[in-house]
Amino acid sequence: MNHLQRLLGALYVTTSAGLALTTVLEFRHGPWWAAGLFAVASLVPLVAAVRESEPRAPAAGPRLRGVGTGADDDVVRAELDAACCEPWWTSCGTEHDVTCPRRVPRSSAA
Repeated sequence: MNHLQRLLGALYVTTSAGLALTTVLEFRHGPWWAAGLFAVASLVPLVAAVRESEPRAPAAGPRLRGVGTGADDDVVRAELDAACCEPWWTSCGTEHDVTCPRRVPRSSAA
């Protein structure tokens, strides 16, 4: 936990304590609905403080360029080399270029 996270955690706890004090004052001198509202609001910073203190797992998203392994690059290159042609990519595999070696002529038989 670095200094900024500690400062943020202290700010959350301080905010929650201030809202809890406001809750007590509202129970004594104000309307009951406002006291309930402040009671719920005082829990929100505590939830945020708990979430900030939990260790986080690394995100399983796309990797940055140059960070991936060479095997990933080889797989992508092999898949791109195995692809037919541009119309095949853009038509989701339903059309082929006239010069494509994998082109199957459509028959007129039904």
